[in-house]
Amino acid sequence: MGHPVLRAKALPVPLDDIRSPRIQQLIDDMFETMREYSGIGLAAPQVHESLRLFVAGIRPDEADETDGDPDERMPLMVLINPQITPAGDMVEQGWEGCLSIPDVRGLVPRATDIRVDAYDRTGKRITINAHGLPARVIQHETDHLDGVLFFDRMRSLKTLAFMDEYQRYWTKDEEE
Repeated sequence: MGHPVLRAKALPVPLDDIRSPRIQQLIDDMFETMREYSGIGLAAPQVHESLRLFVAGIRPDEADETDGDPDERMPLMVLINPQITPAGDMVEQGWEGCLSIPDVRGLVPRATDIRVDAYDRTGKRITINAHGLPARVIQHETDHLDGVLFFDRMRSLKTLAFMDEYQRYWTKDEEE
């Protein structure tokens, strides 16, 4: 947090550039960085690239931790030039953190169901209907492409917490 690219609207990736070695290497490097820092998503502006591109997901061996909850499954994905449309009026508050703001969490309202139109890493046009955790992650990462950080979406900063306090005071509410 603090780098100007994080607060600027990212530039679209030209369709002719998607399959270029530069963009393909950026995607591979972003997946590696996301895994190294135990993230579930990473947008190009977070690695100081002003491009409308993000990677997200949980590797299959890590997905076992979701106890089979379909709302928590997050397949690996690359979304380029995404456009989100809410699919309904349902909004839920959920805890979010961010690799750009380490060790901080907050309650953020997000649409529970969305439709995303984007390009994949091969340049193919795709449409994804997402619910639950995948919908939340996609919205969070797309916000990065517009210069928005998760606490900009919070209804109140009262739940903004460092990770130690989040685990001490807030996770017990989720377990009950």
